[in-house]
Amino acid sequence: MEHTVIRVTDDGSHTIYNKLIRESYHSSFGAIQESMHIFINAGLNQFREKTLEKINIFEVGVGTGLNVILTYLWSLENKIGVDYFGIEPFPISVNLLDKLNYPEKTGVNSKILEMTQDFTGKAVPFSDIFNYKGESTGIQDVILKREYYDLVFFDAFSPEVQPELWNTDIFQSLYKSLVAGGILTTYSCKGIVKRSLKAAGFKVEKLPGPPGKREFIRAIKR
Repeated sequence: MEHTVIRVTDDGSHTIYNKLIRESYHSSFGAIQESMHIFINAGLNQFREKTLEKINIFEVGVGTGLNVILTYLWSLENKIGVDYFGIEPFPISVNLLDKLNYPEKTGVNSKILEMTQDFTGKAVPFSDIFNYKGESTGIQDVILKREYYDLVFFDAFSPEVQPELWNTDIFQSLYKSLVAGGILTTYSCKGIVKRSLKAAGFKVEKLPGPPGKREFIRAIKR
């Protein structure tokens, strides 16, 4: 029996619920709403006024591809280039992907949604200014360029489900991969996450969360 099912969140957009770990990929209060608040507004929008021609992004946990889609739309709207590298050790099935309503809710072509699930490690151009590369691997095994990324989306399953991903060693690796002033955003605001980020060298900010969530974290490389 399929252990993952699609659920409708409060803003009408879909998420996926994993019955085995009893956790959803997004907030039940709104999948798109949550991603926009934490990753786009608190992350990408910080680069709007920096007159960069291109932003390098790394995502831990591509999941449904929602953050990729929203970043792609942001790139087109702001006319800023993006090189996007995402990893996902457990890609979703084609059957589930075909049922997600992100094309309907965001206006993107369904082909773009399909492209977010390309984990061959090859660059896939979404547009003339947006390139995506995905790999089906875990953060412990990926080799990251040093001082290369401007922005990290840390969107793994929760510390309760995947505690091995939310530790100082992982965050130190990400810290080294960011340029000076680079940003990491994540939905979790657990004490262990804040302590691990600080131990890795980050300046940690607690920001007001989206509906249904009191706070989330934005961390900045000093």
